[in-house]
Amino acid sequence: MSVEVKRALAETDSKLIPLARQCDLLSLSRSSLYYAPQAQSPQRHREQEEDRQMMRLLDEQYTHTPFYGSRRMTLWLRKQGYDVNRKRVGRLLREMGLQAVYPVPKLSVGHPGHRIYPYLLRGLAVEQVDQVWSTDITYIRLQKGYVYLAAIIDWYSRGCPLGG
Repeated sequence: MSVEVKRALAETDSKLIPLARQCDLLSLSRSSLYYAPQAQSPQRHREQEEDRQMMRLLDEQYTHTPFYGSRRMTLWLRKQGYDVNRKRVGRLLREMGLQAVYPVPKLSVGHPGHRIYPYLLRGLAVEQVDQVWSTDITYIRLQKGYVYLAAIIDWYSRGCPLGG
């Protein structure tokens, strides 16, 4: 039973059953009786549409310059004609899960406690089908969303040399 139906069943002017008891019987919170949904303002709708446009532009620019942070992206958007501040750009980048790529000190230094696994394909000659396979996954941006592409490749058919 939907909340709207439950709200219609509650008798707010009843003297027999208190309103709190009616809500308990209907499994309805009392606050939902008084809730009046607000229509979305046209300005907020425009802001959401503008956010979507900016997110698309930010995604495209991030593909070309992944080292741009929120400050540079803000400057770039301003050059594109958008009147936007850095906090809004930072929020949009966070919502999209994008972060500037930059070198981090000692990034390639492994932890001394981590085990180093041997490369099992070194020196292996791929001489038959179904001997060595590799996989990869990526996403492809479409006009309305994304699709994922998973590739599975037999190294023998690709003729990839695996010399040691």
